[in-house]
Amino acid sequence: MEIMRSGHIARLTVAAGVLLATGACAAPGGVAGVSTLPPAAEVAAAGPGRVTATIPTPSPTPVAQASVTRPAGDDPVQVPPPKLSNFTYVFPVKDCRVSYESRLLVLPKTTIWTGKGCSFISPVNGVVDEVNAKNRWKPSTDRGADREGRFVTVVGDDGVRYLGGHLDKVTPGIKPGVRVSAGQVLGQVGNSGNARSTASNLYFAISWKTDHSLWWVRRGMVEPWEYLDAWLNGNRTLSPAERTRAVMSRVGVSPKCSTLCASKPGAPDKPEKPSPTPEEKIPLGN
Repeated sequence: MEIMRSGHIARLTVAAGVLLATGACAAPGGVAGVSTLPPAAEVAAAGPGRVTATIPTPSPTPVAQASVTRPAGDDPVQVPPPKLSNFTYVFPVKDCRVSYESRLLVLPKTTIWTGKGCSFISPVNGVVDEVNAKNRWKPSTDRGADREGRFVTVVGDDGVRYLGGHLDKVTPGIKPGVRVSAGQVLGQVGNSGNARSTASNLYFAISWKTDHSLWWVRRGMVEPWEYLDAWLNGNRTLSPAERTRAVMSRVGVSPKCSTLCASKPGAPDKPEKPSPTPEEKIPLGN
């Protein structure tokens, strides 16, 4: 009986050893006290009272964007335009909105469109050369000498002659030989002469001093818009004197008329003799 009990105990001991050895081989190795089973297996293997948990992977913490404050900059440095001559010019229309063509239209002159009554001013210091306060133009004759209607010319200290035509009126006291300053009012803009069917405008032209009978020189020999652009936009020392000298040297002081020269049939061949004016020789300046 005792022998049978001992044999039974021995068999149980062997069976228990086999079970322990089998469990040790089936379970993955690890550190004591730390389960190496996957979460689902851990839950299944957990006994009563055992707490298991899966630690989540930490998500990256967003980096806060630092606000950047730009330092206040200095105000732009206002650089004056370069001095290009010893003369100071102003745009020939004062205190009025203007527009004009910057290209050649038949003659080297420009039409400055602006309101009636706006002031035509001397573009530079100089001397009044010729004044026509009467509108003599007639469509039946269309004489070239009369086409600008009422006009004033000034020979500037730079030696250049400037014409403002199609005036509504000439300022009282403006007559040949009178000394004027840049910006001085010479007349009011209108549409006299052959501009009577158009809006008010200033006929503006650049040439050189000649005998008054050479009206085709007076009406424009040098393209003026480059200088008008400069005077309007702040560069008040850009001078047409050099270019005027160059054109005069090329065509001569008293060139013949070549464009829009003929009057209508029946018109007198010669313009009315102008009133005598003192001749003042002013060299073309730099």
